Amino acid sequence: MKVFYSNFKILLFASLIWVNGCQQNTVSAPESKSKIVVAIDATFIPMSFMNTENQLDGFEVDLIKEVIQEAKLEYELVNVEWGGLFGGLITGKFDLVISSVGIIEERKKRMAFSIPYIQSGAAVLVRNDLPDIESLEDLEKQNATVGAQINTTSHYFLEKYSGINIKTFEKFGHAVIDLANKGVDAVVGDSVQANYYFRNNKDLEGQARFVGSRMTSESYGIVLRKEDKELKDKIDASLTRLLKNGTISRLHQKWELGDFATVPNL
Repeated sequence: MKVFYSNFKILLFASLIWVNGCQQNTVSAPESKSKIVVAIDATFIPMSFMNTENQLDGFEVDLIKEVIQEAKLEYELVNVEWGGLFGGLITGKFDLVISSVGIIEERKKRMAFSIPYIQSGAAVLVRNDLPDIESLEDLEKQNATVGAQINTTSHYFLEKYSGINIKTFEKFGHAVIDLANKGVDAVVGDSVQANYYFRNNKDLEGQARFVGSRMTSESYGIVLRKEDKELKDKIDASLTRLLKNGTISRLHQKWELGDFATVPNL
């Protein structure tokens, strides 16, 4: 019996060592992500778009490259339709979103934002055959039909005017085409994008005009999950340095964003 008891103690001791060793391996800290995934909707010329070589291009494509390099991170940039950007971020499919996203209170309830990297706003393009239109209030009085890209700040802005019939589009460019074809009376969109389409769309020559200048003022930021505080600190520090050393101003000039968009002063 003594021999059996002694052998049992040896086996029990060995088992405990094996179990403890397994437990130490299972609770080891997970490895940090070596590469972050950045989502962008490449339909927003000149901010982000697919160029003639079918590559991502534009102001925000250049900007996120500078931001990530400054933060000493690695990244993958993926093209995602606007409707999937925020859901993909919240569920962890992406780590960052940069796509001319306005920093508004409704979004801040669910997501976090970097410091602003550009200030823009909504602008209105109206058909020239509507000569008495000088404001959104005038469009409202005429129960006009106004186009906007769905779920954008321009779309939300239009909802304040109950007399306006809102026609939504998946892409702002589609709204502009509809304006040129007289499918809508006016379109509201980001001032940078509206300015670009107005200058580069021959179908709009002599057919449309801007109503005033910029109707609203909003700041754009890089979007993150609220819990990713360490990543936010890195992105904010990187943007701060790029704003101070003039990099963002140089990109502003490169992409000819013009007076419709301004670089924040620090």
